Amino acid sequence: MNVWPDIERAIAAASGAAFAIESRSAAGGGCINECHVVRGRGHIFFVKLNAPARQDMFAAEAAGLEEIARARTVRVPRPLCHGASGEASWIVLEHLELVPPGGEAWSALGRNLARLHRVSADRHGWHRDNTIGATPQVNTPDADWTVFWRERRLGYQLALARAGGRGRLADRGGRLMEKLPALLGGHRPAPSLLHGDLWSGNAAMTAKGEPVIYDPAVYYGDRETDLAMTGLFGGFPRAFYEAYREDYPLAAGHESREALYNLYHVLNHLNLFGGGYAAQAERMIEQLLATA
Repeated sequence: MNVWPDIERAIAAASGAAFAIESRSAAGGGCINECHVVRGRGHIFFVKLNAPARQDMFAAEAAGLEEIARARTVRVPRPLCHGASGEASWIVLEHLELVPPGGEAWSALGRNLARLHRVSADRHGWHRDNTIGATPQVNTPDADWTVFWRERRLGYQLALARAGGRGRLADRGGRLMEKLPALLGGHRPAPSLLHGDLWSGNAAMTAKGEPVIYDPAVYYGDRETDLAMTGLFGGFPRAFYEAYREDYPLAAGHESREALYNLYHVLNHLNLFGGGYAAQAERMIEQLLATA
């Protein structure tokens, strides 16, 4: 892949200083992108690559990181530039030496996330669409949270499931969407600035113990959705939740909404990866219907 000269030029243009890659090493970055750490002229950057058609995905990621950074509440890697050539699209980020969170970093993350969630907007959604993993995420704003969650979140994923041959699951999901007003019970949350994809693989800390979040799927919505997702795929420790709730207590009934919010992410994993996520999504839908 001869995309690197283009990336060198993009880094030089964005930084205002000449740049040439002196070393490059592969880095872990999940299953969506190819990731590298590049070094040159005393600088170090984290670079993610994907197909040329994914250019807008990286543009949305950069915009999301900038949205969180402007809040000055929780640290994110700063985006430097993004672009595409005939061979690949890319995003270049500030490189941070990260380690798994531990000790006080979890409490600090809880407090910082609570402060991020106090940043609000007048409607749920965002000024642009982005992605959740590799799946398009529609963020067309709406003042009504129930409508937003039904149409922009569950409805979109259920339509993808139907297109993928999961008609029975989509039918039961359609029944669930009819029950959303009862399940949400008049819940009218403020539109909070959300990370949007906050599981344990998207949180870490620097060597100095400062918490960092990354790989966002930013939009404004119910802050409970971020907290619900922290319970998926490993979960966060008690210190995180205690610190969050001390700074920003949750509304009554938040436990009853957790499965409804996590269904979105399980459906997304079903649509991306298939496998056992179908059975998990079906169980969640049936359990939610039983409580409606």
